Amino acid sequence: MMVDLRPSIAADLEWLVELRAVVLRPDLERLGRFDAHRVRDRMRLAFLPELTRIIVVDGVDAGSITVRVDEDGVRWIEHFYLSPETQGRGVGGAVLRAVLDVPHLGDTRLNVLHGSAAQRLYTRHGFIEDSDDGVDVFMTRRR
Repeated sequence: MMVDLRPSIAADLEWLVELRAVVLRPDLERLGRFDAHRVRDRMRLAFLPELTRIIVVDGVDAGSITVRVDEDGVRWIEHFYLSPETQGRGVGGAVLRAVLDVPHLGDTRLNVLHGSAAQRLYTRHGFIEDSDDGVDVFMTRRR
């Protein structure tokens, strides 16, 4: 299996909006928080093509990841989504390793929905839970 990251472009937005809705729906429904319009609008408002990479598996667009650094030097991993048919094949771990292998002076943070299977991936890669409000779990990997 070949996994690559390509720069995103503005034309990727609607595909990413739908990917986010599909990927988050089970966890949001479990948490009683799914809103078909809100889940899509949040991606439209947050999309930064210059910071987003499209995950390509065997030549097919299969996911996304956004990495940004805030004013305090904290690296944030955001909008890390893999199509359901790609999940469980080691792609998420490979992408996360590639991001974490880029030298960075500060901590790396992210948030994940409470009870999401993705939390196990982050724990395996050295992230520890900072807080859990019953919906979002914030996690940090210290530098």
